[in-house]
Amino acid sequence: MDTAWSDATSALVREPSAADRVYAHVRAGVLDRRYPDNELLAEGRIAEETGVSRTPVREALLRLEGEGMVRLLPKRGALVLPVSVQEWRDVLATRLLVESHSAATVVAAGRGPTLADVLDVHLDRLCSAAAANDVPAYVAADRDFHAAIVAAAGNAILTKLYGTLRDRQLRMGATNLMAADGAPLRARMDATAAEHRSIAAAIRDADADRAVDLTRAHLATAERTLRES
Repeated sequence: MDTAWSDATSALVREPSAADRVYAHVRAGVLDRRYPDNELLAEGRIAEETGVSRTPVREALLRLEGEGMVRLLPKRGALVLPVSVQEWRDVLATRLLVESHSAATVVAAGRGPTLADVLDVHLDRLCSAAAANDVPAYVAADRDFHAAIVAAAGNAILTKLYGTLRDRQLRMGATNLMAADGAPLRARMDATAAEHRSIAAAIRDADADRAVDLTRAHLATAERTLRES
């Protein structure tokens, strides 16, 4: 085998660094609320959980601080920052604009039936996750469902904009579907799955007005949850 090719291939499949592993571990914990809002994460605890020294832990926490997920506290660790009420409202307002426009665009372009087949896959994931009370898997499928609608509209700028909301959506979704003690809210998961199913049906039927109305109602439910929390 050519040595240069072998080296290049090895570089492409090189394992992530210790700091990368810590970053992924803590980020996932924040997104799925394993580390809840306002929890103080000690460097020693994270180092023990990930089996690394404190140096890569500090590097990872600095990166997460730059992304607004935590705030470093000297000699204490990192505080998990909650998503503010205003940020939640801003995200919902942005989602309403992008998702309703995308649903109408997809139907107008005649892509409804094709997209509906894709949405059925995400609906199956939603139902499986709900049956297993797996909130992280449910939230990921929920986000992918809506992202598929945005992507199908074919507007690269809106797709990129929507992508920037991903982490906030995952955190908000977990908050919306878990009780204060961390228990999954199964009734809410089932109700939300039904809302997704109705949106997919409207898109399959090429009913743009109904798809937009259902999208608005779906996001209004999330906003009501915000007000009640």
